[in-house]
Amino acid sequence: MIFLYALGVGILLGYVAHGRLRQLTSLSFRVLWLIPLALVIQLLIFPLFSERPLIAFATPVLHVVSYAILFLWLLLNRSIRPVWMIGIGALLNAGVVLANGGYMPSSATALGQAGLGSTAATLLVDGTYGNVVLMGTDSRLNALGDWLFLPSWIPGATAFSIGDLLIMVGLAWLVVKGMRGNG
Repeated sequence: MIFLYALGVGILLGYVAHGRLRQLTSLSFRVLWLIPLALVIQLLIFPLFSERPLIAFATPVLHVVSYAILFLWLLLNRSIRPVWMIGIGALLNAGVVLANGGYMPSSATALGQAGLGSTAATLLVDGTYGNVVLMGTDSRLNALGDWLFLPSWIPGATAFSIGDLLIMVGLAWLVVKGMRGNG
């Protein structure tokens, strides 16, 4: 959900820059189908609105596989400048996930501030929830984990990482670039 805000900001900025939505077709991506494939894998192991995966085995391995698919797409589309920003954010996230056994460290405080008190409570009790692990002394690279947050009054508020922030900036930039016909 949080990445939809980046797309919305990109569209708004694209119009401010005198771009048009129909110009987004000027972006010529290679093997675009890899993005939905990575997303489907993530949704199978970390479904929305549920703490139970649809595929309950090999979750950390499948999480890493989804990142590998994403990195393949990023590598194949590296000639598009905003893809570099997205790639840096994804690389930061992947590094944290790999360092923590396939899970992203998340701050219970940030989750609570985002209005996700039940998720924070479960995380405090169980230590993991979906694709996150409780951020603490046992988790690694906490500065790159989910400690930033959107306030609870924003629909879809959640905790997010610096990597996610860079991905969102890259997505907004990509939309603006596309709307201006600079594909």
